Amino acid sequence: MPKTSARLLALLSLLQTRRDWPGALLAERLDISQRTVRRDIDRLRELGYPIAAAKGPDGGYRLGAGTELPPLLFDDEQAVALAVALQIATSSGAGIAEAAARALQTVRQVMPTRLRHRIDTLRITTIDMPAALRDSPVDVHVLTALSGAVHNHEVLRFDYASGPGSDAPTTPPRRVQPHHLVVRGGRWYLVAWDLDRDDWRIFRADRITPRIPTGPRFTPRPLPGGDVATFVTNRFQGSDGLGGWPCRGEVILDLPAAVVGRFIRDGVVEELGPDRCRLVLGSWSWVGLAAAIGTFDAGITVVGPPELANAFTQLARRFADAAASSA
Repeated sequence: MPKTSARLLALLSLLQTRRDWPGALLAERLDISQRTVRRDIDRLRELGYPIAAAKGPDGGYRLGAGTELPPLLFDDEQAVALAVALQIATSSGAGIAEAAARALQTVRQVMPTRLRHRIDTLRITTIDMPAALRDSPVDVHVLTALSGAVHNHEVLRFDYASGPGSDAPTTPPRRVQPHHLVVRGGRWYLVAWDLDRDDWRIFRADRITPRIPTGPRFTPRPLPGGDVATFVTNRFQGSDGLGGWPCRGEVILDLPAAVVGRFIRDGVVEELGPDRCRLVLGSWSWVGLAAAIGTFDAGITVVGPPELANAFTQLARRFADAAASSA
């Protein structure tokens, strides 16, 4: 059985997660007897927590709210989760950035020193804020280890799974100087200088298994361009981190700008009239760019460069051959 203090913290944590808790379910979740649950409820009441009890076979407990409610208690995982959520909220674009920052500071001030230190090591950069971070869940202990290494400027060693669905790590372990923990498009990434490859790398955090202990401290080197958001965005666009997309072109589309703008993430759309607009867009390749523009199913006039016009010619031949082969 856990110590009384740890058990009270676990009990309080459960009471905060739902409105009503049957006594039998609390006992089952905490692996204690219902009699011990009743004693622990009484101890929490003595500490000032208003906990109501309902009698009968379906009776249970409910944590009340009010001006006399003492400061809430958080276990380690809750503290980390709260800090992560509030830091992401400051970049959500939902108009709550200032309030989220103040909330994080308020929570930090009432935390014990041990939990405050863990929160202080979390440094998250949010790029292209997703609706939800469900695409690649990362263990909270991994996030804490990565954040701590970034914050303390310590060399990090870790095993890295080779690809989706693979649990086999690469060998030998990667050795990096971690610089930023980044959220982009529903995934967590670690931006780091790879010591063995002598270059910048971006690692998916859900594929990282940190090795303990961390290595020596290092002096952080500047990122190319100096801005982590720009660097990561450019890397995902296929550049070396200093420029944009490797292929960028301009066309005139026979569509209203308002229609095209709804489907363009990082392009530039300029209205030319009620049913015409100018579109500047980038991609990995010229053929890929031509194919992306072709999805608008409208008249297209290529402004430039010549590589984009040639790509449309290549696509036209491929589509004509495909149509002929199916005839």
